[in-house]
Amino acid sequence: MDFWGTILVLFRRWYVALPAFLAAVGAAFYAYSTIPVTYTTTAVLVLTAPTSGGTLPPDPDQPIPRVNPLLNFDHGLDVAASILISVMSTPDMVAAMGVTSGGPTTYAVTNGTNNLESLATGPLVFVEGESRTPEEATRIARKAIDRIEQELDVRQRQVQAPEGTYITISEAVPPTTPAPQQGRKLRSAASALGLGVIASLCGAFAAESLSGPLSAALARLRRRGQPPAPERELVTSSKTGE
Repeated sequence: MDFWGTILVLFRRWYVALPAFLAAVGAAFYAYSTIPVTYTTTAVLVLTAPTSGGTLPPDPDQPIPRVNPLLNFDHGLDVAASILISVMSTPDMVAAMGVTSGGPTTYAVTNGTNNLESLATGPLVFVEGESRTPEEATRIARKAIDRIEQELDVRQRQVQAPEGTYITISEAVPPTTPAPQQGRKLRSAASALGLGVIASLCGAFAAESLSGPLSAALARLRRRGQPPAPERELVTSSKTGE
């Protein structure tokens, strides 16, 4: 059916389409007004190697240089950043950070993209905190940064890296001022309105498709309720004779 045919159906079945559309508008307004605004803050951490590199110079007592295993790669800092991103994204770590599923406060540690399965493209770790208040968003972002620093220290101790070769981490971009995010509100309202419009179209076309069979069925019922033709003639003749 073309565009004007659809408009004609909606015009004929306005008593179905209009209430459904008004209900959709009401649902969209309700979704927009009830979903709270969230605030988001972001920070960028940079991993750096010591100025002496990842190897301690040999001495008479230790002729073999000691190497930091995390820096014994072509892209050692990238690998270390990927390890931290993976650790901070596990369900156990999320629970340890006090974040619950569906809760108002969340955080994310990424490599700057949505593809968390790929290795970091540089020694950068992106931290994002989100909550319903600016203070809580900043708090969870700061807590994630502190935990990242702790995990980096733990991982270097686990591989027995020399302390003089430890990778350090610093804030290239400190947590920004939390900004309100209304994308979730707008998406919910648009979804409710879209579903309502679809419902109004379906209702109008359903009423249009059922109008013919219903009219025919009502006509048959009316015919069945009338007396046969001879009886109608006798009734008419008797009334005339009177």
